[in-house]
Amino acid sequence: MSTRSDVIEEASNATDSPASGATDSPTPSATLGGEQKRSIEQLTLLLFITVPFLALLAAVPLAWGWGVSWLDISLLVFFYYLGCHGITIGFHRHFTHGSFKAKRPLKIALAIAGSMAVEGPLVRWVADHRKHHKFSDAEGDPHSPWRFGETVPALMKGLWWAHIGWMFDEEQTPQDKYAPDLIKDPALRTISRQFIYWTMLSLALPPLIGGLVTMSWWGAFTAFFWGSLVRVALLHHVTWSINSICHAVGRRPFKSRDRSGNVWWLAVLSCGESWHNLHHADPTSARHGVERGQLDSSARLIRWFEVFGWAYDVRWPSRSRIDSRRITGEDGSRQRKAPVEAA
Repeated sequence: MSTRSDVIEEASNATDSPASGATDSPTPSATLGGEQKRSIEQLTLLLFITVPFLALLAAVPLAWGWGVSWLDISLLVFFYYLGCHGITIGFHRHFTHGSFKAKRPLKIALAIAGSMAVEGPLVRWVADHRKHHKFSDAEGDPHSPWRFGETVPALMKGLWWAHIGWMFDEEQTPQDKYAPDLIKDPALRTISRQFIYWTMLSLALPPLIGGLVTMSWWGAFTAFFWGSLVRVALLHHVTWSINSICHAVGRRPFKSRDRSGNVWWLAVLSCGESWHNLHHADPTSARHGVERGQLDSSARLIRWFEVFGWAYDVRWPSRSRIDSRRITGEDGSRQRKAPVEAA
């Protein structure tokens, strides 16, 4: 794997400081799986990837043949964006990067909402992502699509690895090194260890609501299909696309140490995460979509949390900070848009 020369030396931030602040004293494991992924965990992971994906494949013909109710669509959309914002605002911008500070009730709510996205325990998710930023698209990155080289076959293999394959790696990111701050928080440690229960709740709520509203088992079944299985599969693949697609293609108007790119067509579904080049150029920024027209619903919600007094010390990027990270031409001119160089 290779890195580019247009490097920005990142200031000390939440990505690095937790690891540097770790002590030699042992910290309690925050997940049920520990530091090694056992066979039972891999089988469970395979089940939670395969079953929702099969439902996603069946969704189009079933919708065409039987139709889909507004209730099922509403449940899918509501729980999709609940989990998506739990990941983007909570797991990612708050817990991983410290883009803002949160009052205790909001912090707990974000941890639970992110857990209901069914993307793994909080502490493990944060540890993996902090390690990703430390070694982004270089040796040590858990999920770089450039892992196997830059030829077309190598990139195809790398895209599969970055999208799904890396999650089956037995060796896990050391949580006590990359997320000791979360492990030391009893409430967050408990939420992380109770991931299986938040998963069960996330899958059970849509059919429970659907069954009660329609007063039928069929209503519960269709709500489970659309609001649980299809929703989880869609959210999974959108999130994983940030790891794979957004590190292989996209516009690169900002300086970064990697190949992160902005992919506009994922912006709405990813809640603003696909403006990925800016994120890697300025990891602690609370806003990823910094240009006019770049939709970032996560940043909008953080702004509302700030207005309500639930979030504070928000790291909003100033115009001068944004411009300082732009790629400049040889004549010193600022480039608003720059395509990713071919591998």
